[in-house]
Amino acid sequence: MAYKKDKEEVPPPPKKEMKSMKATSSRKMTEAQKKQLKSHMDKLDMSPSEKKSHRMKMMQKMRKGKSVKAAHKEIMA
Repeated sequence: MAYKKDKEEVPPPPKKEMKSMKATSSRKMTEAQKKQLKSHMDKLDMSPSEKKSHRMKMMQKMRKGKSVKAAHKEIMA
């Protein structure tokens, strides 16, 4: 099945690329992860807007399976 782009036929991407284009399912954080993140956030000395940004970045990394320490290290690098 081809789709049109600027009036010319373009073949669909190969199946290998199709898999990488799929949206990954987001996992929910476990209760243990939530407690660890809360503890981590309580230790930080940041402005409210910085804290919110940091928390969102941390949650994103932790949902992918990273620990609090690894996620923090990656964000702050």
